[in-house]
Amino acid sequence: MKLFLKASCIFAVSIFYSCKDQALAVAKIEGEEIQVTDTISSNAELDQFIAPYAEHINKEMSTTLAYAPKSLSKSDAKYNTAIGNMEADAVMEMLTPIFVSRMNDSLDVVLLNYGGIRASINKGDVTTKTAYNIMPFENEAVVVKLSGKTMQELFQYLAKNQTAHPLAGAQLILNADGSIQKSLIQKKPIDTNLTYYVATNDYLQLGGDHMDFLAKTDTVINMNYKLRNLFIDYFKKKDTIAPVRDQRFIKLEK
Repeated sequence: MKLFLKASCIFAVSIFYSCKDQALAVAKIEGEEIQVTDTISSNAELDQFIAPYAEHINKEMSTTLAYAPKSLSKSDAKYNTAIGNMEADAVMEMLTPIFVSRMNDSLDVVLLNYGGIRASINKGDVTTKTAYNIMPFENEAVVVKLSGKTMQELFQYLAKNQTAHPLAGAQLILNADGSIQKSLIQKKPIDTNLTYYVATNDYLQLGGDHMDFLAKTDTVINMNYKLRNLFIDYFKKKDTIAPVRDQRFIKLEK
């Protein structure tokens, strides 16, 4: 059932018979909830008008981009998942040449959020609709420059939350008690004297999912690349989507 809000605004107009401009202000807003059900007949003329556009959109959304030999879900594991690894690796692979060309420097880490994976990828054809399902938001890819100290905060956040946030370019190994045993960036320990480039999205960069450390920067580079479009381009490039779990984020057993 879809609910539409019918709103009417009553404007109070103050008219001055002088050189002053008219001052307009909203005096009152009224709303009414109208329930739309199948008891309301469709508009044949409107349906006919919409039909060619709907057909075009459906054709575009059903375009096959790649193939997934097995289903991928973010609930497959606790610390890193195949679909999460795929998302982070896709961002690293697709953004790196753009970033190098623009900044003459390299990306170090990719960090996205577990909650941003909005759907599974089913076994079979991976279509444009698949990309819209896993990323229905209009999030843009951004790159931030973080200090080595702030990167330590990033790892501490991951250790505390123990959630399979998509991660690439880094490795985090936790002891059985949840403490950090090892944290690496590009296979090297964090150097607090260095700065690092981290790719993420604009929502997280502003502190979404409590990732406040991503806002601790004076360098934010908008890559002008929606994550959804990035995934579509990645699917086209890869043909077969078969990511796996690995050792990038794990917790040791007792």
